[in-house]
Amino acid sequence: MLKIKLLTSLTLFVLISQSVFPQLGFSHELGLISGPVAFQSDFGQRKNIDTNKGNTGYGVGLVHYINFSYRADCNCYTTDKYFNDHFKLRTELSYNKTKLNHFGEWVSDDKTSERAEQLRAHSGEVNNFDVGMQLEYFPLSIRSFQSFGYKVAPFISLGGHFTSFNPKAATTYGDGKITTASNFYSPWQPGSIDPTSGTTWSVVSSVGARYKLTIVSDFMIDLRWQYYLTSDYVDGLNHQLPSNKNNDWLVWFNVGYIYYLN
Repeated sequence: MLKIKLLTSLTLFVLISQSVFPQLGFSHELGLISGPVAFQSDFGQRKNIDTNKGNTGYGVGLVHYINFSYRADCNCYTTDKYFNDHFKLRTELSYNKTKLNHFGEWVSDDKTSERAEQLRAHSGEVNNFDVGMQLEYFPLSIRSFQSFGYKVAPFISLGGHFTSFNPKAATTYGDGKITTASNFYSPWQPGSIDPTSGTTWSVVSSVGARYKLTIVSDFMIDLRWQYYLTSDYVDGLNHQLPSNKNNDWLVWFNVGYIYYLN
């Protein structure tokens, strides 16, 4: 139900933007993005290459931009102001999924203890739906880029997202039940495994660039960092040990196609 509400909210936002913002002189862009996601969670070992490579999934998204540099009502450029020519407002609905396992020193082949077996048997899955906004800053002139003054336009962005998470947890150890504490790594505190659906806020920042394809379309690359603020159960695991210094976060490299609606 929450996923449907998120999709409905973004659809309504785009429809309202299309009908209201053009009266204020704003134009619109719509795009699709997709790419690999490296999810940094309580699974695996910190700063471990195998963990970073193994706990990698994918993400897809629909993005909508308000372009302040061009007027949709007159098909002309707006007044030459710095904000209009260097900022865009990005709204996004996205989904990312990552399967999680334990990697690193504590599950290496030479580890034969019960604890090592408990870790090897434990797996999880991240499923996140996001909706949110980012303000993108383009150091170079947006209107010059649109008129083919140059082919590449770099940008940086900062914003916030609301996330609906639906993690999964599983184990092949013992009786195979996630409700049996002895099936999981014994030093973990009670309640560490909790694959309950929930919501959280996150801060999102990215760096990227657009490449001008045609007068009405761009190719985009974007490297994102996203940190979940109000929950550490996005991955279904919060082991609460002293080594757990941060909430869950991810890095997402995506490519996209952006089309200018007006």
